[in-house]
Formats: sequence, C-alpha cells, structure tokens
Amino acid sequence: MDDSLFAYDDTPPAGGEVPGAGSLGVNTHASAPLAVRMRPRTLDELVGQEQLRAPGSPLRQLVEGDQALSLLLWGPPGTGKTTIASIVSQQTDRRFVEVSAVSAGVKEVRAAIDDARRELARGGRETVLFVDEVHRFSKAQQDALLPGVENRWVTLVAATTENPFFSVISPLLSRSLLLRLESLTDDDIRKVVDHALADPRGLNGEVLLEEDAAAHLVRLAGGDARRSLTYLEAAAGGARLQAGDAKPVIDLATAETAVDVAAVRYDRQGDQHYDVISAFIKSIRGSDADAALHYLARMIEAGEDPRFIARRLVISASEDIGLADPTALQTAVAAAQAVQLIGMPEARINLSQATIALAVAPKSNAAYVAINEAQADVRAGKVGAVPPHLRDGHYAGAKKLGHAAGAPQPYIYAHDEPFGIASQQYLPDVVADAAYYRPTELGAEASVKQRWERIRAIVRGQR
Repeated sequence: MDDSLFAYDDTPPAGGEVPGAGSLGVNTHASAPLAVRMRPRTLDELVGQEQLRAPGSPLRQLVEGDQALSLLLWGPPGTGKTTIASIVSQQTDRRFVEVSAVSAGVKEVRAAIDDARRELARGGRETVLFVDEVHRFSKAQQDALLPGVENRWVTLVAATTENPFFSVISPLLSRSLLLRLESLTDDDIRKVVDHALADPRGLNGEVLLEEDAAAHLVRLAGGDARRSLTYLEAAAGGARLQAGDAKPVIDLATAETAVDVAAVRYDRQGDQHYDVISAFIKSIRGSDADAALHYLARMIEAGEDPRFIARRLVISASEDIGLADPTALQTAVAAAQAVQLIGMPEARINLSQATIALAVAPKSNAAYVAINEAQADVRAGKVGAVPPHLRDGHYAGAKKLGHAAGAPQPYIYAHDEPFGIASQQYLPDVVADAAYYRPTELGAEASVKQRWERIRAIVRGQR
C-alpha cells in the first residue's frame, strides 16, 4: 500500500496555511494552479449554492456548529464539492484525508478508517475522509465505508457527479446528508474570475482583462468555476509573454489563443440567444438536420445551458411532429433526462441524437393547432354547460337534478357498445360541431386520421 496516500503532517504550517486541511490546504504556494490557490476558505467565500449557505442550513450547522455529520455532495464539475470538503476540514479543525475512487481500493479505505479510529482512541482530532468520485467505488468499496460512518470514526464527505440514487448504495445514502449543488450561473463565474484577478492569492491586480475576453472565458467555463480559473491562468500567461515590460492585458485574441477555442458571438440574454434557438427550432421544423446540428453546435460551443436546449426539443416534438411520429416526444424527453443524468460534455451526444431524430421525423402541427383553437374558443366564452348525461352522478340527489342516469338522455357506457364507441354528445352545445383535431396524412398520423374520422362519425351519430 502507498503510505503517502494517507500521509498527514502535523507540523505547524508556514505562510498562514490553515491546519487540518490536508493536501487541499497546503497547495497554496505560488506555483500551485490558480484554481487551487483561489479555493474558498470559508462558506462566505463560496460563490453560488445559496441554498446550502443560508443561515441555519445543514451545511452551515455542520461547519459553524462543529457537528459530526457525513455529507454526500452531488453536482456538476466545478460547483464546489471539493471546496466544501476543504471548508469542513479547515473551519472545524479536523484532520483531512483524501481518497480517490479512481485509485483506492477496499484495503486503502479500511486503512484510512482504522487510522482515524486510532487517532480518536488516543484523544486526537476527528478525521474528515473525503472520497472524490464516490460513484466509481464498487459496492464492496462503498460497504467498507459504512463502519466508519456509522460509528462516526470519520466524518465522510463524498462527492459525485452522477445521480447517487443510482450509483451509491442505499445504506450509505441513509447515513449521509445529501446536498445537491447547482451549476453556477454566468454571474457566479464572473465573480470567481474578478476575484481571482484582484486577490493576492491570484493575479493580484497585475493583469487586465478586457470585457469581451471575460465574456468569452465565462461562456467557455459552462458553469464550472475550476475551468474558468484554468482558462484565466492560461490567458494571463499568454498576456505576460506578449506584454514585455508593459502591464499584461488579456484581450479576446489572447483568450482565444490561450484556450484554443474561437469566440462564438453569442449572448445568452440577448439577440443571439433568441436568434440561434429560433433558427435551431425552425431548422428542425423544416427537416434540415444539418442546419439544426450547426445551430446546436453553436449553442454548445457558446456555453448555452443544455437543459434549455433539451426543453425546446421536448416542445418541438409535440408542436412540430406530434402524432406523425409518436416516438419523437419519447426521444426528446429521454434526451432531457440524459442531460440531467450525464451532464456536459457527454450529453451533447444525446442532444445530437434527439435533434437528428426530430429533424428527419415526419411533421404535423395538428396537436399544436388543436389546443390553440380549443383555447381560443374557451377564451371567447364558448364554454357552455357540460351535457347532463356526462355530469357526476355519484352523490345523493344527482338523479333528481337530472345528472348522469337521471338525465333525459342517459349516459351510454362506451365499453358496452360495438367497437367500444358510443354515439352520444360529449361537447357542450355551443361548440357541438367543433373539429379541433385535424390530423394530417404524414407519417404515422395517416393511420390516425383514418381511425379518427371513423370514430368521430360514430360518436356524432353520422353513421
């Protein structure tokens, strides 16, 4: 076993480093990555996740109340999972031990827990055991964590980017407090970047960042604070090389060169946001899969929220395709669920599949037109009374009121009729002849049209 995996140095730190932070606390030297140097040290420094930082929240109780409570942190990359683990250790003065699910096995997990138990037995400090990517642990490896969590030999802080209800064993879930972290907003990422530019731990005001370059870095970050700082550090390095003796300036060209991604003209709150998504949907409606993929790629590269794209696909599946291909809605909903489950960048493949499927599917807006026309009639006051034979008859006095069985024209139970269809009036008198749903002859809706025309004729007593 690699003893360095669980090594902990009790020597008082130099340079103001916080004791008890383990390897996360000692990586604040000048050569450490910017994302590491700028790691928040308190909950108040943490950007975003307001629901977790609110006064009286479980996380704040754990940190400020110094209570032993195991946490399961679930959220996209770069949202603060590792940072929260570090804060728990630093602000509660506990030992910090890291275990990576990528490299550690059952033996290493048990060794870490045994070491923590021995530390408690000799009157030492409690241990925070941080398990990154816990979803990669096998069932046996997760089982090995249970004694330490159940007996509170360790305060477990486990991080995962995958749905823990699918990837974490239920005994571990039930013994931990599940905290869900949300993707950071553009404003959150901008705060992270601006803080790193000014803070002495970061660039200390030595580098200027132009506005269009900042917007480019924020878009590329895609809600990932760590990625934004990595890009900023690379861009700052490029600016220093170009500046010579002058003050380094990160312009758009420098930012593009540093991260090797061209800036896509796109404003999530402005015209480009609406123009590109409009072109995307209209390309799907027009059955041009290539054009739809182009606009999908533009949105992805610009850092558009994939959940927004997925929602528009779900709408398009019913608005533009409907019963011409009933599987389109299932495909779009599955893609939306995949975006939530997998996250970016892999979910771009799911979005691509759904985009192509919807673009090549036969088209029908009959369902869209039908609900619009029905709503228009209702708004125009064409509501009318529910026909007496359709009214509720399951209460005393209903028959006397002429409802259901007591109606002048008794309700006909459709299952007792030939083909399971009864000839009777369902619509109120004011819209008795309405024909909202007018199916097309495209795709699967062609067979629906034939059946619906026969059904409507029987229902309305036309044959």
